[in-house]
Amino acid sequence: MALVRAIGAVFLAAAMTASAPALAETIRVASTTSTEASGFFDYLLPRFTAATGIRVRVIAVGTGQAIRLARRGDADVLLVHHRPSEEAFVHDGYGLRRHSLMYNDFVIVGPASDPAGVGGSTDAVAAFRKIRGARAVFLSRGDDSGTHRRERSLWRASGIAQSGIAQSERAGWYREIGAGMGRTLNTAAAMPAYTLVDRGTWLSFGNRGPLRLLVEGDRRLRNPYGVIAISPKKHPHVRAKAAGRFVAWLVSTAGQRAIGNFRIGDEVLFHPVSPKSGG
Repeated sequence: MALVRAIGAVFLAAAMTASAPALAETIRVASTTSTEASGFFDYLLPRFTAATGIRVRVIAVGTGQAIRLARRGDADVLLVHHRPSEEAFVHDGYGLRRHSLMYNDFVIVGPASDPAGVGGSTDAVAAFRKIRGARAVFLSRGDDSGTHRRERSLWRASGIAQSGIAQSERAGWYREIGAGMGRTLNTAAAMPAYTLVDRGTWLSFGNRGPLRLLVEGDRRLRNPYGVIAISPKKHPHVRAKAAGRFVAWLVSTAGQRAIGNFRIGDEVLFHPVSPKSGG
């Protein structure tokens, strides 16, 4: 009996040792609320885990906050959509390399009554001017996300620095919510108000109410995503090998095909950058 117990203890110790690496093979990805809200990760990550055995935990916040998390070493991979910030992240030594991953576009949505008269336009900057001119309610995420940064760039292009929107206007037609895309859309539907949203989140959003897609097709609305593994030189504790496998899979033919096959109805939510993906 003692021999049986001893053999059992050996097998138990071996099993625990064997399971330890598997438990450690979980990486953290700092990413955006738009990718999460669209259902993208729920679709994609099981395919990666099935192929590699590596699990992924997503921290979904605005792009600005995701970058700050990654700078602190609180993530192994960064997947966001503001290229200038991504390139600065790599330049400052926090990331190994930026890989172009996929793209979609932003659209302007608003009340079906369209008080600013922007419906059918393909000029986002002109639409922003009209919205301000009409003092029609515009709801900003106001959260330093990639979407919020794009909104600010459109205000600048329209000749209106966001800092130039007076406090009295912010209390009137221009509102900031400081929240993710889902909550912003829900609030815009309740008001109703115009807002800027990525197409993937809009397509997957069920509570549209009076909101309609009004402005699309402007090249300035293109929305590219990049993926970056965090540098182990900056943060030696990151799971660099597993993070590298995740990035490599995303940009591989298999990963790009999976991205291109993610749809709602007949609509592709994110277009892979690889022409060989077949997506």
